[in-house]
Amino acid sequence: MARVKYSVEADPDTTARAMGYELHISPKKSIELCKALRGMKTTTAEALLEDVINMRRPVPFNKYTAGAGHKPGMGPGRYPVKVAREIQRLLASAEENATYKGLDPEEMKIIHIAVKKGRTIRGFMPRAMGRATPKNTETVTIELILGES
Repeated sequence: MARVKYSVEADPDTTARAMGYELHISPKKSIELCKALRGMKTTTAEALLEDVINMRRPVPFNKYTAGAGHKPGMGPGRYPVKVAREIQRLLASAEENATYKGLDPEEMKIIHIAVKKGRTIRGFMPRAMGRATPKNTETVTIELILGES
């Protein structure tokens, strides 16, 4: 695994950060959920992620809308449960890092969250007549920075 750096420089005294490397989740759904979380307070973000995991609240999809049905009170949206679980783990890690630094995670907000492309895991699926079809798995690296609000 190559060394991945954060795309922004943040003040280490007032921020806490966490990064998830090569997560086996959808890049498109990750982008949409991160866009919905950007700028939220940690308590609000935790509530949203819990609602998405329990399929009570959809995430609005603005960029990757193909096949996404309209949800009540909004346009196209989905319930990216697998992505929400991974980001929930990442947010908990960033909050623990904030506690370790002596910051109050309840009063912090997400000042930066970004999705980067990870490695592609190559695979193939055997087909008839001795042929094979590529079956690749995309991975995602997510970086999260919490700052004092």
